Amino acid sequence: MRQLSLVVLISGSGSNLAAILDAIEAGKIPGATVKAVISNRPNAYGLERAKDKNIPAFCVDHTQFDSREAFDTTLLQQIEQHQPDVVILAGFMRILTPTFVQALNGKLLNVHPSLLPKYQGLNTHQRAIDSGDKEHGCSIHYVTEELDGGPVITQAIVDIDSTDTAETLAKKVQIQEHKLFPLCINWFVQNRLAMIKNQATFDGEPLGPQGQRLNVDELNKQLG
Repeated sequence: MRQLSLVVLISGSGSNLAAILDAIEAGKIPGATVKAVISNRPNAYGLERAKDKNIPAFCVDHTQFDSREAFDTTLLQQIEQHQPDVVILAGFMRILTPTFVQALNGKLLNVHPSLLPKYQGLNTHQRAIDSGDKEHGCSIHYVTEELDGGPVITQAIVDIDSTDTAETLAKKVQIQEHKLFPLCINWFVQNRLAMIKNQATFDGEPLGPQGQRLNVDELNKQLG
């Protein structure tokens, strides 16, 4: 087990941030510390969540920059001040430039609300319903230059009921996100995860295209 320093990037309410902080406080991610929280939006409630926990909180407002490259350069400088082992994209709604991604290669983790490679991009819940899918979920993956296309580490699976709407399905998925992210971070603390030659590995073995897939019961069991 090792000490793991995290920087968390957010754009909104920071519910995944809250789940991570709660898991750290509960001793479920021993050795992990959030060094800073950064948002691209000054009114993001997640910044208040960080301040309430006495965690340094910063805003790099993307509207104040003339280009995506200029924003990413400043954001990267802010991140690097904290020397994180892992950078968590927890509802960070910006497309990152290749230069930014390359600078943090193997350190960037994102959560996406679908069972990748299905439904990259937006409106994932409605798209799953419209396609007649029986299951849906979320994926945690390494970030690469391909949008929502980096190697998948793990997925949480939920059933789609006949009565589900995009809103009810989103709530189901978010509950699992709040469990899956702390579990994934704990695997990092335990030195079980790595990205080698653009492939996710677990305990030194390559993971399949959809990583470790866990249904609700399996995920609850993993969390103990």
